[in-house]
Formats: sequence, C-alpha cells, structure tokens
Amino acid sequence: MKLMKLSGVVLAVGFTGLVMAQSGAPVVNVAQAQQGNESVQQRLDRIERLLEARTQGQASMMEQLGRLQREVSELRGISEEQAYQLDQIVQRQRDIYQELDRVSQQVRSGGAVSGTATAGGAGSSAEIEAPSLPVTLSDNVGENEAYDRAVRLVLQDRRYDQAIPEFQAFLSNYPNSSYAGNAHYWLGQLFYAQEAYDQAIPHFQRVVRDFPDSNKRADCILKLGMIAQARGNASEARRFFEQVRSEYAGSTEAGMAGRQLEQLR
Repeated sequence: MKLMKLSGVVLAVGFTGLVMAQSGAPVVNVAQAQQGNESVQQRLDRIERLLEARTQGQASMMEQLGRLQREVSELRGISEEQAYQLDQIVQRQRDIYQELDRVSQQVRSGGAVSGTATAGGAGSSAEIEAPSLPVTLSDNVGENEAYDRAVRLVLQDRRYDQAIPEFQAFLSNYPNSSYAGNAHYWLGQLFYAQEAYDQAIPHFQRVVRDFPDSNKRADCILKLGMIAQARGNASEARRFFEQVRSEYAGSTEAGMAGRQLEQLR
C-alpha cells in the first residue's frame, strides 16, 4: 500500500512537471533533472537508503545514550557507596566521643573507670580515666580506622596492653595526624596506669609542650605532678600542681591539684 501511495505521489509530481514544462515553466536544475530521469524503483531505493541511514544514526545515538546512562549509574553507585562508608566512619567516631563524654561525666562526678594493667609481669591495679577528647575528623579513612581501633581497645575491649602498641604504631604511621595529641595522652595514661612512669612522662610532656590547645593539657600537667609526688619529689610535684592551678583556675584539674598540694604540707 505504501508503494502504491508513493508511486501515486511520484506520478503526480511527474505529471505536474510535464504540465509546467508544456506551459513554459522555468528550466529545472541538474539535481531536479536527474531526479526526473529516475525510475520509480530508483527513487524508492534512494528513499529507502536515506531512511536506513537515518535509522542507523538514531540507533547509534540511542546506544551511546544508553552507555552514558549506565556509566552515570555506575558512578552514582560508587559515589553513594563511598558516602555510606564515610558516614559509617563518622558515626563510629561520634559514638566513641559520646561514650568518652559519658564516662568523663562519671569520672568528674566521683566515679572512676579502672582496669588492671600488667607491667613487667606484675599486676597492678591503676585508674585509667576515659577523657573527653574532641578532635577534627580526618578525611583519611586509614587514619580514622587506625585511631578508632586503638581507642576501641581501651574503651570497649579494655585490652590495655594491646592498646599501647596500637597507639605507638598510629603515631609512627601518622605523626602529623590531628589525633596525635590524643594518642600521646592515651599512651601517657596507659603507662601511668601501669606505673611505668619513665614511659608515661615523655607523652605527657609532649602534650604539654606541643599541644597547648588540647583540653587534656591540664590533666597532663597534673599527672606529671602526681608522678613526681609518687617518686617522693615534693618540690617538683608542688611546681606542677601550682602550674595547674595558675593556668587552669576553676577547672576540675585545678581542684584536684589543690587537694594534692594539701597532702604535701
């Protein structure tokens, strides 16, 4: 039926051209003359080729569009997966800090978190405070996970001996980390709990010297005074306790330093 319609159109066009030629119409150009000399079958073949070329072009465009859509979908999936992983890391960090804050509240209100640490094969019971340590989260996933793992050994697993090499490895791998001050503080606390004072002192001193804005700096000075007091060095202990009261007046650590000073009198 399409062939008949197309043939009718072609015949009509040809008839119209014949009439115009007989009536003195303008001479047609070369392309029109060539088309006029084509048979119906030749015209049909030419139109079919044009339609086929157009169909192939559209099919190619659709294939490219489909490929682009798949690539966009894959990229979106990768982006969503990475966003999910980052959210999980941030949530774990947030949970840790919330737990730290909760335990710190208990410590400040008179409670204590204690654990038995082993030093040199001898067991000694010592208090390990779980402090509030707010820090700026790193965008390095490996760094976050390494710090998270070390802190978890202290707060959740209470595997203090294993936490020490974890924090040491963390500082070795990420010496410029935003968590470095906290890692030194934790190491100081862990060694202090073991009464390994020679190992604890450098970490407390590092926080005092290199991290002046740390919210645990006052506690580090206090711990240095308590170590001096435990070793019988009253004058050095008094100096540290007075430093806490002078630099952090009104703080919990200043109050504790005042009580320690009373014991030295």
